[in-house]
Amino acid sequence: MEKWMIYSKKADFKAIGEKFEIDPVLARVIRNRDVIGEEEIRLYLNGTKEDMYSPFLMKDMEKGVNILIEKIEKKKAIRIIGDYDVDGVNSLYILWMAFRKCGAVVDGEIPHRIMDGYGINERLIEQAHQDGIDTIVTCDNGISAREQVRFAKSLGMTVIITDHHDIPYEEIEGNRNYILPEADAVINPKQSDCEYPFKGLCGAGVAYKLVMALYEQLGYPKEEAEEFLEFAAIATVGDVMDLLGENRILVKEGLKRLHKTKNLGLKSLITVNEIEAESINAYHIGFILGPCLNAGGRLDTAKRALELLMAEDKKTADEAAGELKALNDSRKMMTKEGVEQAVSLIESTDLKQDKVLVVYLPECHESLAGIIAGRIREKYYKPVFVLTKAEEGIKGSGRSIETYSMYEELIKSKEYLEKFGGHPMAAGLSLKEENLELFRRSVNEKTTLTEADLIPVRWIDVAMPMYYVTEKFIDSLTILEPFGKGNEKPVFAEKNLKILMQNIVGKNRNAVKLLLEEENGNQIDAIYFGNGEEFIENTVTKEKISVLYYPSINEYRGNKKIQMVITHYL
Repeated sequence: MEKWMIYSKKADFKAIGEKFEIDPVLARVIRNRDVIGEEEIRLYLNGTKEDMYSPFLMKDMEKGVNILIEKIEKKKAIRIIGDYDVDGVNSLYILWMAFRKCGAVVDGEIPHRIMDGYGINERLIEQAHQDGIDTIVTCDNGISAREQVRFAKSLGMTVIITDHHDIPYEEIEGNRNYILPEADAVINPKQSDCEYPFKGLCGAGVAYKLVMALYEQLGYPKEEAEEFLEFAAIATVGDVMDLLGENRILVKEGLKRLHKTKNLGLKSLITVNEIEAESINAYHIGFILGPCLNAGGRLDTAKRALELLMAEDKKTADEAAGELKALNDSRKMMTKEGVEQAVSLIESTDLKQDKVLVVYLPECHESLAGIIAGRIREKYYKPVFVLTKAEEGIKGSGRSIETYSMYEELIKSKEYLEKFGGHPMAAGLSLKEENLELFRRSVNEKTTLTEADLIPVRWIDVAMPMYYVTEKFIDSLTILEPFGKGNEKPVFAEKNLKILMQNIVGKNRNAVKLLLEEENGNQIDAIYFGNGEEFIENTVTKEKISVLYYPSINEYRGNKKIQMVITHYL
């Protein structure tokens, strides 16, 4: 069961449509994304690079840039330390290439997911010290590294933090006391006293801003900094940031550059995945290119992705792209097997009765726990923790639903955990094996989830009959792109559609072609992608169905027909 709800956010959609020369339906969709006011709507529809904020509005930006210029001029050795995911790799690439361009003595390092864990650590700092490194610059990590920064400072090193994660805090008598590392500069827009207007940048977004500021200070043309836009865009989508505000501009501009990328590694990755470069959109980044760049960090080392981006000849680029695609294919197979094992375990035990699913897959690769948890959450619409055997005890990841704040709920059962961290929708944790069942019982006994909370809600932008849809309207929907988190693809709905015909198609029987009829007699071509047998079974006795859909144009042998793409049905 699921609940369908229509947004009821108010505005003068006709006036907005006239003002910005868009269909009132699009005005309604924009309002549903909480874009309010003429200036915000203008930025949403027509924002350009010129509308992006000055990097110098960010706290410690000027200080950090001045330190870097001094280090570059004095030929002091700089090491950039990133992270093993798509954001961390792109952040590191942006800074490394930019610093090198400025004449810096610079190199980079990425922690190993399993041996090092997330972020800068004492081993990496000690190694940097032994290598004669004067200055450490973090990217996509470091904001929580208070002790590590203190250690680096004790060795006489300069430390610049660039990060985008939430600022750690201690709660004392109901007040939050924010704890910052004592670095020489801390560049993170989420600091409470940072005046930067947009707080939603990813790590690579912050790195890009640092490069903009550095180039401006050194007198380089801003166009040279803009060469890194495509990498910041990949990271923004890949790290699942909200595609609103400045991120929306950053991704739109980055996609334009990605269509004509000069980076040999990206060219090879696009080719090996059989993508037309000119057609790349946020979907391709989120579901094809990003996972390939992540695959090295999950199953081997993220340095593979960095080597791809830094490749200086086609042979090296092609080899690196092929290896990453192979790793991602392997990751997909391992994920599929992990999901099947998890479902089998849930269905064959009393786990199915739990409101919070705690699934132990001892043989699962720990880097896949979060992905598998996400898939299980989608299937059962429950909070899910997937745990796996680690070198010491058990480690895992959780993925949540809107009605369950994962981090807050973990606090209630922290006595069974060795370490944990996260936010409302996701978390990481480790525990002793003997505490596994105790943890499972605890999170279920202490949850306040009701049966109503476990019914998924599908939000509808507009209840709209298909007879309203024209080719012009479908074309106009592109101005809402790029789609992604915070700016989801519009959801339209129509009820009481009569099924005139339906046939399963596709060699895997994973699609259904339909002919539907609206209440006014208008006939509609439609298609549903999913389990064809299940769709027929669920609808064969129904005279009419209600659907959620997205309109499209189906072109076959030069003939164009408007088509309804059904995403959900009742």
